[in-house]
Amino acid sequence: MNLAEVANEIANRLGNLFLRDRDGHRAVFGDCDLFQTDPHWRDYIPFHEYFHGDTGRGCGASHQTGWTGLISLLLMRLHANIFQRPTLEATTDRRS
Repeated sequence: MNLAEVANEIANRLGNLFLRDRDGHRAVFGDCDLFQTDPHWRDYIPFHEYFHGDTGRGCGASHQTGWTGLISLLLMRLHANIFQRPTLEATTDRRS
């Protein structure tokens, strides 16, 4: 993979922590049934300090506005399909 493809993969994996899977569950909520199913909570997405490496469950403080707040930008780009396979032009160094 080139650097652009690696960046896309990281963005997709990070985004998947917050997006619903096929069963309608978000990894960030872990096994908390209230947050997974309650209509008043299931779309309230917290930005945790860090995430469990195996499950993706959010850990630590859930009111973070630091680095995890950047996920909103990644999600908007993923939704707009900005992260795509790079074209030859995009990967060619124009300085040479």
